Amino acid sequence: MTVSRRTFLTATAVAAAGTSWVLTAGPPASAAARDDAYRLPIGPDDTIDQLVETAARIRPTERQITWQRLERTAFLHFGVNTFTGLEWGTGDEDPEVFQPARLDTDQWARALRDGGFKLAVLTVKHHDGFVLYPSRYTGHTVAASSWQDGRGDVVRAFTDSMRRHGIKVGLYLSPADENQYLHGVYANGSPRTAHTVPTPVEGDDRTRDDTPRTFELQGTDYGAFMLNQLYEVLTEYGPVDEVWFDGAQGRIPDDKVEEYDWDSWYALIRALAPQATVAVSGPDVRWVGNEGGLAREDEWSVVPVKEENYGRTDIALPADAPAHGTRDALLEARTVATHLQWWPAECDVSIRPGWFYHADEQPKSVDELTDIYFRSVGRNSVLLLNIPPDLRGLLPDADVDRLRAFRARVDAELPEDLARGSAASGDGRGAGRAVDGDPDTAWVAPAPARGSVQINLGRELDVDRVRLAEDVRHGQQVEQLVVEARVDGAWKTVAEAGVVGMSRILPLSDVTRAQHWRLRVTASRQAARISEFGLYKSRR
Repeated sequence: MTVSRRTFLTATAVAAAGTSWVLTAGPPASAAARDDAYRLPIGPDDTIDQLVETAARIRPTERQITWQRLERTAFLHFGVNTFTGLEWGTGDEDPEVFQPARLDTDQWARALRDGGFKLAVLTVKHHDGFVLYPSRYTGHTVAASSWQDGRGDVVRAFTDSMRRHGIKVGLYLSPADENQYLHGVYANGSPRTAHTVPTPVEGDDRTRDDTPRTFELQGTDYGAFMLNQLYEVLTEYGPVDEVWFDGAQGRIPDDKVEEYDWDSWYALIRALAPQATVAVSGPDVRWVGNEGGLAREDEWSVVPVKEENYGRTDIALPADAPAHGTRDALLEARTVATHLQWWPAECDVSIRPGWFYHADEQPKSVDELTDIYFRSVGRNSVLLLNIPPDLRGLLPDADVDRLRAFRARVDAELPEDLARGSAASGDGRGAGRAVDGDPDTAWVAPAPARGSVQINLGRELDVDRVRLAEDVRHGQQVEQLVVEARVDGAWKTVAEAGVVGMSRILPLSDVTRAQHWRLRVTASRQAARISEFGLYKSRR
């Protein structure tokens, strides 16, 4: 199977002989089945008007919308590093060090649920290559430890617990693998060839009925290793809602390299878990560009991208650039970008200084976590907060208490929406839909770059938070708006914003008491569609 660098693999499997399936080349696997897709081409000579017109036509996929609505997601870094004290392992650890004597993934799930988290991602495999389930393809696993007599399976416990407590399941397999480098598999210079996945191994306990589909996919030796592990976790642990990759390279000599087989990995995920979001080295979600959990003041979901080796999407400008989707950024990126794409930002940060547990570290304060919330979820992004289990196999007591207090603070900052169900009027269509609490209905402005909607609270009320949202099913359009309150008989500007997107939270500098409120769109790409115009008074 030969695939162009600029061709994605679809999740459509075409039947071949017996039970073998071949994943074939086609349109992008994440493209929405409609004319306005999540990814559209641009050229180096496009004018700013052409670039903006293209950006305005881009629409998210259903899986991207579902992911963005999660708002708060969790990361759980757990493995041999937990017991060695390292952040990046060496690959030659003795598996015997892995001894979480009191492992309780239900405790994890309860703490995350009580903290308001909707999805959790587990480090199935970090850069050291140690795997938290008994894989058939490596000996560097929990099965090589005496923990639970070699029958332990953290992935099984994790997935069962998360689903039991209503939390979606995410799995992270690091592309880097120090252990497989030591075994001559990672970065061994092997060419891409066709591999059958899953690859049978001696003593394989899977029957023909267990593997109704096999796949022929291109990969290096290590690429095939990853494909087999992906097959295991995506077929044996129930439905998976997110597969998380970073772009880490192993700590290997300068003359070594492992070109990751992204196209084949993506294709297998789409075939086995079509509902799963692929982040952040993936076509669905991008890294915000820092590990502080902070989005930009104006964080666009529509950004210029380029394609790297074997179908990996990459941001066209530096990941930490001050802007990606603004008009200036579109112009700057057009000479290197191949497409504009709906690629929303994920803001990752750890509750402690390290990503793995270290006894001498303490969790961030509630004030710090709340500030991160407003500068991630409140800026059109999703928060990914890492809470590392300790040597017992439990989330530390201090962290559990902090998560509970963090949720209480957010709930106090944004209690009931004072505007919900209030009288609304304005130009355009459906003013009342901006205050009906339904994210799938919206007030539609009369034309690009103009329109206003007014709400009447029925009496004067104190407000110190404004929450806005666009109906992103129709794209991200707002470039500038103003929020006003009628005070002493005159309209007073109380907040201004650029980007809105899925969620924009605007803390007011002063508490404003008013009965009448107005939102005015002053710049947009297409006619704005506002699905939420919420007003709040914090209870702090």
